[in-house]
Amino acid sequence: MALSGGSWIWSASLRYFFMCPLLLVIVGLRGNLRPLFVEMRTHLSIWLLWSTIGFGLFYAPLTFAAAYSPGWLTAATWQVTIIAGTLLVPFLAFPAPSSHGISKVREKIPLKSLLLSLIILSGIAVMQVDHAKILPWQSALSGTIPVLLAAFAYPLGNRQMMKHCQQRLDVFQRVLGMTLASLPFWLLLGFFGFTTSGLPNKGQLLQTFIVALSSGVIATLLFFRATDMARGDIRQLSAIEATQAGEVVFTVLGEILLLSSPLPSFTSWLGMGLVILGMISHSYFSQKEQSTPS
Repeated sequence: MALSGGSWIWSASLRYFFMCPLLLVIVGLRGNLRPLFVEMRTHLSIWLLWSTIGFGLFYAPLTFAAAYSPGWLTAATWQVTIIAGTLLVPFLAFPAPSSHGISKVREKIPLKSLLLSLIILSGIAVMQVDHAKILPWQSALSGTIPVLLAAFAYPLGNRQMMKHCQQRLDVFQRVLGMTLASLPFWLLLGFFGFTTSGLPNKGQLLQTFIVALSSGVIATLLFFRATDMARGDIRQLSAIEATQAGEVVFTVLGEILLLSSPLPSFTSWLGMGLVILGMISHSYFSQKEQSTPS
């Protein structure tokens, strides 16, 4: 999208404009619109705050970075989100039953999950060594600072809304609610895009619709459903977030198969091996700890 032209502002905001009707149809067919609207009206400020952080401060910086720096740098830096969720654990209090009713419990940083995530990040770093040698510092800053913001905003917004909704809403309702609550942010950004670069072209409209359907609806629903299933288990939640590292491997393979890009160097293959090792280790140890009786 960045290479084919068009403002990064439209690339970001159009995704969520397209997501709204798609999700409204899905939730409407499931007969769950009314409970969602009641919930949002009751806690509107919470929805506006964490949806803007989880969706707005996630995707806008990401598309900005992709427009002003190489795509591989954006994808690689985004993997910081793997450890971002783990580092946020001590600052998030989750409800838990106790003898006095429901109390707030703050978890400690799961060190094993953090170490396994660092294996993945080391693999990402190894993969980018060859490219980083020729990258200007301006591009490096444009491709890292906004993405670092996005990497923390996404798990923070998701976890806070998951904590707030608890079992009252399903994942379809939560994603739709966060999309609707983030619309003020996207409308303001879209207005700025209109005044600075005019309307988007047809190619950008088509591309953002594809992104809205595949990434915004399908991928987000699957990912949020997985995090819902791991609710209350910080280690499994870390393992689920670690699967996002797979996008770097699939991006490399996609470039080779679809865009006829040259084969990666030995260093890049080594990095991919570390990524795969870290993801497998995350999955293995989270499952092992779950099956071990306390």
